[in-house]
Amino acid sequence: MRLVLTLLAATGMLLAGCASSEPDGEAPGRSSSRAAQHNPALPRPDEPISRDPARLADDLAEATAALHEAIDRWRREGDTRARTPREVTLHALHQQRMHLVLTSRPNLARMVIPRLPTDLARDVRTTITARRALARLAPPVPRRRFRPGPALPAGVLLDHYRAAERRFKVAWSVLAAVNFVESAFGRVRNESVAGAQGPMQFIRPTWEAYGMGGDVRDPRDAIMGAANYLHASGAPGDYARALYAYNPSRLYVTAVLAYARRMARDVRAYFAYHSWQVFVRTPSGIRRITGPGFRW
Repeated sequence: MRLVLTLLAATGMLLAGCASSEPDGEAPGRSSSRAAQHNPALPRPDEPISRDPARLADDLAEATAALHEAIDRWRREGDTRARTPREVTLHALHQQRMHLVLTSRPNLARMVIPRLPTDLARDVRTTITARRALARLAPPVPRRRFRPGPALPAGVLLDHYRAAERRFKVAWSVLAAVNFVESAFGRVRNESVAGAQGPMQFIRPTWEAYGMGGDVRDPRDAIMGAANYLHASGAPGDYARALYAYNPSRLYVTAVLAYARRMARDVRAYFAYHSWQVFVRTPSGIRRITGPGFRW
């Protein structure tokens, strides 16, 4: 029993910045711009992004270092099972918007990436590979069609992924990548045109077979159900085959495995992706529908 193409492919969803063009005319709201002004070290939600290759490479390296420092501080001194700190949110959004520009401008990306430190260049290539694969699955959709909401805290979801990994031997990073691609960690609440539901996007027959009696909309139950289904479909022995059963698209498989590799290399990538916002491709351009300046 296979899942049909999920919300991403069926409705043109572009999750967490998986856009094929940059967010022109983004309007985060006046309050969000004022929110960062008292701390000049924090980027504004609408911080300008340079198109000069050398400058953009420097800015991306600096932004990623600042984000990693903020994540390390959060994990060391804070509670990842609580709300994401504002400094992590703002640094993550700034980094994400640079990735949007590089995704939409291949020539610029080819000039920027070689200027980055080796590890960062590899990570950026991995992320852009995933984003471009997903962008090919998603046509523009009117903004009114999207129904956003808050995600569970990063630490809570990570506990769920790891519990599912212990039970079904499916890597936590693969489960996190599926959750990221399917619903931006639960931030997108739409039901697909095929009837797929919940943060891991199950259609009813598949959920009845693998959901173990849980609630398809409950994040923990959905993650456990996804791990159960992926295990039954070949994971961890053959993740590509298992993911193709989950969503029969080679582009989908490419994207999920790219994100999973990135998070497996460095758990800070998971916290960064979780802190990214949802950008959607509409007929009038790319629009951000979550994050600073938005209320659910």
